[in-house]
Amino acid sequence: MMFGRSSLRSISAFGKICSQRAFIGPSLQVANRRAFSTIHYRLQEQAATDAKAKAVKQKKAPKHGWFNFFFKASVFSAVAFWGYLTWKVYVETNPRNQKPQSELKDNGNKKKSIVILGSGWGAISFLSKLDTTKYNVTIVSPRNYFLFTPLLPSVPSGTIDARSICDAVRTIARATPGEVKYMEAEAIDIDPKAKSIQLEHNSQRFSIGDAFINNHEPIRTTIDYDYLVYAVGATVNTFGIPGIPENASFLKESNDATAVRQKLFNAIEAARLLPEGSSERARLMNFVVCGGSPTGVELAAEVKDFMDQDLKKFIPNIDKEMKVTLIEAMPNVLASFHPRLIQYTKNIFNEQGVDLRNNTMVKRVDDRNVYCSHRKPDGSQEEVTIPYGTLVWAGGNTQRPITKKLASKILEQKTARRGLLVDDYLKLDGDDYIFALGDCTFTTNPPTAQVAHQEGHFLAEYFNKLSQVDDYQYLAKKEPERAEKYSQKLERVKKSMLPFKYNHQGSLAYIGSDRAVADLSWGSWSTVALGGSLTFLFWRTAYVSMLLGIKSKILVVTDWLKVSIFGRDCSKDS
Repeated sequence: MMFGRSSLRSISAFGKICSQRAFIGPSLQVANRRAFSTIHYRLQEQAATDAKAKAVKQKKAPKHGWFNFFFKASVFSAVAFWGYLTWKVYVETNPRNQKPQSELKDNGNKKKSIVILGSGWGAISFLSKLDTTKYNVTIVSPRNYFLFTPLLPSVPSGTIDARSICDAVRTIARATPGEVKYMEAEAIDIDPKAKSIQLEHNSQRFSIGDAFINNHEPIRTTIDYDYLVYAVGATVNTFGIPGIPENASFLKESNDATAVRQKLFNAIEAARLLPEGSSERARLMNFVVCGGSPTGVELAAEVKDFMDQDLKKFIPNIDKEMKVTLIEAMPNVLASFHPRLIQYTKNIFNEQGVDLRNNTMVKRVDDRNVYCSHRKPDGSQEEVTIPYGTLVWAGGNTQRPITKKLASKILEQKTARRGLLVDDYLKLDGDDYIFALGDCTFTTNPPTAQVAHQEGHFLAEYFNKLSQVDDYQYLAKKEPERAEKYSQKLERVKKSMLPFKYNHQGSLAYIGSDRAVADLSWGSWSTVALGGSLTFLFWRTAYVSMLLGIKSKILVVTDWLKVSIFGRDCSKDS
C-alpha cells in the first residue's frame, strides 16, 4: 500500500499518541516504534528528494523567467500602444466642449480680441499653445488647412499623398479650451490706426484651364482687433528672372506638388511618342530643379528614386533615358549643413546619376530651355543652355503684397525691404498692437519652419502672461485693499516675460536611395553630423513626431508602408 506524505505524517502523529497510552501492550509498543521509525525515515528521505527537486527547478527558473518577462513586456507594450493610439484617435475625433466667447472674463475684466492672419507654422503653433479662454480668438486664412511643408517634396513622386500632410484648421481650433472662430478669407487691407482688417472671400470663382472666372463679385467684410498676430508667410522669390513665373512650377502649396506630378507625367508620355535618341525626346525626359535648398535637394532625390525604383518596372529603360538635373548658384547645395554632409550628398548624387550643377546661375527661362551662367574654378564665366521637360523653381522667399501694403502704412517699416521689422518680443516696430512672426519678418534667424514654430510657441506664452498682467492691473483697481499683493504678482509675471531666443535644433534632408543627412545641435553639444540609412530612419521618425494630428501621423506611416509593399503609384492623377 502506498501512502502520500500527508498520510505518513498522520500515521506518525497517531503512533506517537498511541505509544503514550497505558492500554497498549509493551510488545505492541515496540512494534509501533519500529514501524513509525521506518515511516519517519521515509519522510526525511522524501523531504530531501523534494528539496533537491526544488533546487533544480529554481536553477532553471531564471531562464524561463527572463523569457516570460520579455514576452509579458512585449504584450503589455503592444496593448498599451494600441490603447494610447485608440485614445488619441477618440480625443481628436470627439473634441471636448469649449468655453464660448464672451465680452468679459470670469473675474469681470474685459476680454480682448486676437485676430490671427495665416494658417502656416507660425499661426498654428501660436494657436495651439494660446489659452483661448483668456481672449476672443479669430483665425483668418484663405487656406483652411495647415500644411506640413517638410514632407511636401515627397508628394510629386507619390511617396506621400498630399492629404496625409494636411490638418484642417477647424480641427486644430476645436482642440483648444476656448472657442475659436475661423474665417476662410484673404486679408486685402489692414488699417493699423483703426485696428481693422478688410477681408475678401473668393469661393464664388471657378477655373477653366489656367484661367479663373468669377460668377459673382467677391464677398467682403471688415473685422476689428485688439491684437493682431500677423503670420501670412511669404511667396516665391523669382529674383526678377525672365520666364520663371510663366514656365516654372513652384513647390509652396499642396496643389503645387500635384501640378509638378502631372507635368512630369505629361512630359514622359509625350517623349515616348518621339523616336529614341532624338534631342526633343531627351529634352522632355529632363527633370530640372533650380535651387539647392533642402526642398530642392529632397525633390530631386524623390523624383530620382521614383524613376529608378518604380517607373522602370513599368516603363522599361526609362531609368537610362530619364535625367534629373539640380541647378544651384552657390558653390554647394545644402549650404547651411556641415561640410562633411555636403560632400556626402555630392557623392550620393554622383552615385545615383543626378546631374548636379553648382556655381550655375539662372539668367532666363523659356518654354524649352534654362539659360545659365556657369562660373569655372578659374573664375571665368561660361554660358550654358539646359533643355528641360519639367522645371521646378525652389528659390528663396519674398514679401506678399499685403505685407508691403502694411509696411507702407507704418513709418518705422518703410525701410523694410526683405520683411517686417520686429523687436525682441516679435512686436512690430512702430505699432504696439501688431505682432509678426515667420517668413513675413526680417530677423537674424533663418526663414525656416523651425523658427516660425518656436516663435509661435513663444508668442503664445507671451500673450498668456500678458493676460495675467492685464488681470492684475484690473484687480488692483477693483480691490484697492489688495493692491499691494496684486502689484507683487504683477512684477513677478513681468520679470518672467523674457525676449525671444531662437534655439537651433538642427536640420534634416533626404538625399535619395533611403539615405538622409542630419546636422544636429543638442544643447551644449557640438554639432553632430550624421548621414546614411540609419539617419534616414531618424529622419522619418523625427518628421512623424512633428506632425500635428494623430490622423496625419497614421496616414503618413500608412503611405510609407504602402510604398514599401506595392511601390509608388504610376498614374498621373494619384
